Amino acid sequence: MASRREFLLQSSKATLASLLLPFPGNTSFVSLKTNRWPIGLQLYTVGDLLKQNPKATLHKIATIGYQEIESVGVTENSLYGYKPKDFSQLLKSMGLRWRSAHVSGAPMKMSKADLYSYMKPKTHDDTLKVEAYARQVANGAGGLNLKNNDQLLVDNAAEGGVDYLVCSAIPVGTLDEIKTAVDVFNKAGETAKKAGLQFVYHNHATEFDLVEGHRPFDYIMEHTDKELVKMELDLAWATKAGQNFETLFKNYPGRYPLWHIKDIKADKTSITEVGNGIVDYKHIFPYAKSAGLKHFFVEQDLPENPLRSITTSIANLKKILA
Repeated sequence: MASRREFLLQSSKATLASLLLPFPGNTSFVSLKTNRWPIGLQLYTVGDLLKQNPKATLHKIATIGYQEIESVGVTENSLYGYKPKDFSQLLKSMGLRWRSAHVSGAPMKMSKADLYSYMKPKTHDDTLKVEAYARQVANGAGGLNLKNNDQLLVDNAAEGGVDYLVCSAIPVGTLDEIKTAVDVFNKAGETAKKAGLQFVYHNHATEFDLVEGHRPFDYIMEHTDKELVKMELDLAWATKAGQNFETLFKNYPGRYPLWHIKDIKADKTSITEVGNGIVDYKHIFPYAKSAGLKHFFVEQDLPENPLRSITTSIANLKKILA
């Protein structure tokens, strides 16, 4: 079972199996050859490149072949230095669609020791990044989170024309925290719906651990409105947690409009490029229809060379979906 410390390390995201093979008689399957989705990218994957030169980085993302993006991190009325509507226009000018926006769920406390362990700074600049991130972690990017700022975050997303507002992480280490998450999500779901958005929650591995006799994943799914609160299923974290994907989709059909296409090595610790790990996408994608899949986003946590990594991932993914 993952510890609370491990959850905080995962859900901070520098904020990181058991696959049942499909059987022919399952009518929920879809053929990969007859279904196509635009390939999206979670911008967390390219990290500081966006801060250094957003236009050049986004142009490169489009050139590599990505068609949709999912943003992460927002300060009040600003995303990568742009107002939401201006950022959306910038993306459109490059042939990219801003489909989804990640925001923090609630304040998450993390010690500097944990951050140093996770981010492993090698240079003075790296150390400065850890220190800056430590200041952000407590309240989410820019001090904004759904628990305290749901209307502002919804308004920003609506201004940018996105379809989905996603909670990237929220504390679920105690039953009280899980119940708080349920309240935050139901409220955020209502706020998002009024603005024409769909609210979604992104999982890590720890949502599948028992907490005071409950699995956070199931508790959240069963105590939130199924129309207001959907799931962005991170396939790598679910694999790490040993989940049976057929069971996940059968238990909560149609509640997974978004997926994170991420891969993990056999040690179930190291995140890697799509196709270079143990996640068996060939056997997961046929469940897309019953899952309710609408869009997916490639993601890799803190790759050493982001542009090389996203190039490898999209090339491998195209082969998987061919």
